Amino acid sequence: MPEFLPKEVREGLERARKAALRKKSRLRVHAGDEIYPVLRFWEDGFALEAERAPHLRGLVDIYEGSRHLYQALIVTSSEEAGERRFEFKRNTAAADRAPLDYDRPDDAPVALLEG
Repeated sequence: MPEFLPKEVREGLERARKAALRKKSRLRVHAGDEIYPVLRFWEDGFALEAERAPHLRGLVDIYEGSRHLYQALIVTSSEEAGERRFEFKRNTAAADRAPLDYDRPDDAPVALLEG
């Protein structure tokens, strides 16, 4: 059906589709000082708008709003339908505290109060 539509209408529909994807997703990729909105995200990678995103490589941070979700090592995999797709070489969940180097018991006190 889209092949029967005029070129301007098809381009307008594609712009509207991309705008809807950008609004729906709060995910952002931070690469250095640059920030790029994520169009789609899946287990092995994500997609950015091809016109806006450069060929990123290396270490990036992925945020949902202001919450840091992942630190990932990425490579560009392909470009299709106006999207540039990236694959994870490594994808590590971000933690809000340092990992413990010992086993903490479940019934351990939260704090020590001195009298």
